[in-house]
Amino acid sequence: MPATPAWPPDSPPRLFIDTTLEEDGEIVIDAAQANYLVRVLRLKAGAQVKLFDDRTGEWLAELAHIGKRDAVLRVEGKLRDREDVPDLWLCFAPIKKGRIDWLVEKACELGVARLLPVRTQRTIIDRLKPARLKSHLIEAAEQCERTALPELAEMVSLEALLADWPDGRTLFYAAERGGGSFPEALAAHDGPAAILIGPEGGFTEQEDGAIRALAQAVPVSLGPRILRADTAAAAAISLWMAGRGDWTA
Repeated sequence: MPATPAWPPDSPPRLFIDTTLEEDGEIVIDAAQANYLVRVLRLKAGAQVKLFDDRTGEWLAELAHIGKRDAVLRVEGKLRDREDVPDLWLCFAPIKKGRIDWLVEKACELGVARLLPVRTQRTIIDRLKPARLKSHLIEAAEQCERTALPELAEMVSLEALLADWPDGRTLFYAAERGGGSFPEALAAHDGPAAILIGPEGGFTEQEDGAIRALAQAVPVSLGPRILRADTAAAAAISLWMAGRGDWTA
């Protein structure tokens, strides 16, 4: 369901539209989005709505027509271009439903560019539902005013991830033991980056060794406490954004 900003209280609702937007264009929205605008928010014809398409940026539109099962939005003009997204990936072992929903929502809100689910020896989730996860990404983007959706990649094994790792991208490995200072690592490693978060129960010794053997891997600590996987992801992303991402602007 599209999110209504909490502040300011009269701010137009935001919708993600999976088609390229342009001035004076007309968009027919589906029953779910129309129901939300008309029956949940009780908008009338002529009301304003903000739209973004993950391509061109954010636009202001008018609710031009309300039908029985759909509605028509008329695009009035561009509000801003698509945002520049910090080049950060989150590589994570899928966790239980509910927790993984929270994880992808917060990764989106914090500004991650790409999400890569990783199958490890202790991963408890064998199959994902990409459509459900994407819906959570969209809701988060609508709420936090992002104009770019994170890419959601298909799940790969840890072995495949490491074997195909790009040369120019640092992999900050959130190690339960033996990791260095994350702020110091950020100061020493600029450029494209990724964060690797393990499963509930952590990586096996064999996996830990394989990760550390990767030339681009930098083991880092997230503090003296063992964090849940979803907490670790949010903490690590926050540290990176504070040191290298768009929080420094």
